[in-house]
Amino acid sequence: MARALENIRVVDLSHVLAAPTCTMFLADLGAEVIHVEPLHGDDAREFGPFVGSGGKNNSGYFISLNRNKKSLALDLKQEKGRKILTDLIKISDVVVENFRPTTMRKLGFGWEELQRINPRVIYASISGFGQDSLPGYDARPSYDMVAQGYSGLMSITGPEGGPPCRVGSSVGDIFAGHQATIAIMAALMHREKTGKGQHFDGAMIDGLFTVLENAVVRYTISGEVPGPLGSAHPSIVPFQSFPTKDNAHMIIALGNDNLWKSFCKLIGREDLSDHPSFATNPLRTKHRKDLEQILIPEFKKKTRKEWLDLLGKAGLPHSPANNIKEICEDPHIAYRKMLVEVDQPRVGKMKIVGSPIRLSETPGEVYAPAPLLGEHSEQVLHDLLGYTKAEIELLKTENVINREV
Repeated sequence: MARALENIRVVDLSHVLAAPTCTMFLADLGAEVIHVEPLHGDDAREFGPFVGSGGKNNSGYFISLNRNKKSLALDLKQEKGRKILTDLIKISDVVVENFRPTTMRKLGFGWEELQRINPRVIYASISGFGQDSLPGYDARPSYDMVAQGYSGLMSITGPEGGPPCRVGSSVGDIFAGHQATIAIMAALMHREKTGKGQHFDGAMIDGLFTVLENAVVRYTISGEVPGPLGSAHPSIVPFQSFPTKDNAHMIIALGNDNLWKSFCKLIGREDLSDHPSFATNPLRTKHRKDLEQILIPEFKKKTRKEWLDLLGKAGLPHSPANNIKEICEDPHIAYRKMLVEVDQPRVGKMKIVGSPIRLSETPGEVYAPAPLLGEHSEQVLHDLLGYTKAEIELLKTENVINREV
């Protein structure tokens, strides 16, 4: 089956999560992604959980993010290593990296240099605060936790009245990776028209600032400083989780007044649908606490299974608050092929997250395992760059490349 990004070659200088998320999507769609790693490997190879005895080729974290990619282990501190990277960029379409902004410039691979190497190349940079930033910000180190805190996201996350709380997954990294993927696709389309490459300057802070949704306009319009509301929505009520009889949690999401009236009828509380405090969404939002105190005992009258059956038959928006075991074993996740099996070298068969990009003709898919460290070093040098076996062996002895398999 043809893949959407066949014949697109990506030089992947990423590490850990933000940029690897981007190149994962590109690889899932068929791009040839060459993950250029330092000789000791991507830092993510040291992150658990590990399969079996551990080691650089046994990280479940790395495997899940780097399926479908190739690995070239290369020392960019050596002149010969930088020469290999330069030659590879000359024959590639995209370069992706997520170092501090100053790092690539110091190595001689800033945007200005890449334009000279390959005017058609698309260069995607992801950092905490962006390449174009206030003085000193380009040198600031950043991880997802830093971005979540700086962006304001943590201030609206967690239980009401509680301290700033990190979102459960690294959304700062992940969202930056999504944005970079979109930018690269747009730049590839632009290049088709103009023949020119572009630079994407991605900042984790920018990405998370856009995630704040209506919290920003609530402040800019009214001066209100939003805080955390637990599972509740700031402007739609009821739109949250409630505890059930069996100590589980049930999600209800009633986005308009008609749904509210249907829900009231379903639970035998028609008195609430036209109540002067609850008849409209603005009223329910204003009197959220009073309504919660009424609905909590209502939800505790039934088990989660009973609520699922009742709300499902009524066609009202609802969901169980699944834990990770429940969602991994969910039949719909299996049907959508969102949990797939890979046969990983040194590890064996294991399950990882599949591709969410379900195009009708060229869907994203997991078609190859993650690479061993340096697994494709010789192949890239010989097949793409024309190095002889003798030259490759010399590079090994000089510790310019490493093939750890």
